[in-house]
Amino acid sequence: MNLNEIQDLIKFVAKSGVTEVEIEQKDFKITIKSEKQKADSQIIVQAAAPVVPQMAAPAVAAAPVAAPATQAPAAPAATEDSKYVTFKSPMIGTFYRSSGPDKEPFVSVGQSINKGETVCIIEAMKLFNEIEAEFTGKIVKVLVDDASPVEYDQPLFLIDPA
Repeated sequence: MNLNEIQDLIKFVAKSGVTEVEIEQKDFKITIKSEKQKADSQIIVQAAAPVVPQMAAPAVAAAPVAAPATQAPAAPAATEDSKYVTFKSPMIGTFYRSSGPDKEPFVSVGQSINKGETVCIIEAMKLFNEIEAEFTGKIVKVLVDDASPVEYDQPLFLIDPA
């Protein structure tokens, strides 16, 4: 991606009202997040190798991408957590535990799940995507709060596959 394409993408995000766009290519990853504030909006750009030079647009910052904060707690996992499998988000969006505010959650801690069973919904661009279990097991921990934004590959559940 060249500088002009990145600037066009930033303009698109600012005008369209989209809050987040992530593009990943072979050796390049860019994430553009727009945080709506009272009267103005702020756009934050994160890029990984090659590093994108800073642009002269107001409220725009370019920075190398660090390891996502959501993955940091999983690294120093105790031997207790090492037997569990982490179920990760297959997309960016908003995480929902149930199909509606007055409905029961799809899964709860201690519940057994089967492969293909719906475990949550992730809303992305006004589309509600039912996320299915990729394996059979038992829910040990829910790692994300209901109606929270989630990133691609962010841990959602700890599952005991036994």
